[in-house]
Amino acid sequence: MAFVNVFFDDDNLPSLDLSNICGVTNNAPFAGTDLPDCSFLASDIATCQAAGKIVTISLGGGAGTYGFTSDTQAQTFADTIWNIFLGGSSTTRPFGAAVLDGVDLDIEGGSSTGYAAFVTQLRTHMDAADKTDAYLGSVISAVGFDALYVQFYNNYCGLTNYGDANDWDFADWDTWATSTSPNRDVKIYIGAPASSTAAGSGYVDAETLAGIITGTQSQYKSFGGVMLWDASQAYQNNRYDQAAKSALGDGSVAATATTTKSAAVSTATSAPPTTSAGPSTSAAAPTTSAPTSTSSKATSSAIASTTVGTNACGAVSAWMANVAYAEGSQVTYK
Repeated sequence: MAFVNVFFDDDNLPSLDLSNICGVTNNAPFAGTDLPDCSFLASDIATCQAAGKIVTISLGGGAGTYGFTSDTQAQTFADTIWNIFLGGSSTTRPFGAAVLDGVDLDIEGGSSTGYAAFVTQLRTHMDAADKTDAYLGSVISAVGFDALYVQFYNNYCGLTNYGDANDWDFADWDTWATSTSPNRDVKIYIGAPASSTAAGSGYVDAETLAGIITGTQSQYKSFGGVMLWDASQAYQNNRYDQAAKSALGDGSVAATATTTKSAAVSTATSAPPTTSAGPSTSAAAPTTSAPTSTSSKATSSAIASTTVGTNACGAVSAWMANVAYAEGSQVTYK
């Protein structure tokens, strides 16, 4: 849900602009505030959450008045966000009784002042919060985040540069996530525009995005998923979101290809020795195979040489229980 685009209005409360969904232009604000009453969305939020979808509120955006002058101001704002959107209580809750699942920071300007204090204070109220973006470099290195939705568009490291190690920098994000981040289990999400009109640059078609998703998912442990901007654009663009979901598959992530190993069971393939049709013919000499195995050690398979007797039926040998016969061999059995 985006955005809380004003942190402190004249009434010292934030303001909310959900574009064509809800805002002060079309929806009456709470008395004495510029905070619109969007409580009609409460049932929709509950429906999404019942289906297992996480619903967060985004702070910031491309246009607005936001930021902090001090850590104290940021901590106070964290308390406000908790009370009006999350698990707290207030008479001015824009979504009524609905309790959102977290907070997303889409900070596209200003300074980093106060944001670490904001997140830290918010974490005193809740167990998880999802954040993002480029103006928060010092913040994400100071506080443990659960998820980062990185905007791979409208910049030089966008999706259109995938495959170019100089400009596609998911590898850098993964290195940071797994070796530098205060939370080494933080997940990095690919932020992508959902249509060519959703962003100034960085859009790729559904097929290209699918390739980027599968390639990144298989290579990086920190990969968490995909964030699309935004839902309305995805629906208009032939359900772009479904293509992304399909590419994600079962959600498995592996940094390297792995092979299951077992000390108890191994499988090996070897060609059995051939037996000739003539009398008194020795089977092939013992062989050692290089097996395809799930065990931690390679195994050898050897079949002992067996001399076939001359018992009757002319040149056709008698059947022997300890001989492995090749296809096409002839034996007699009495």
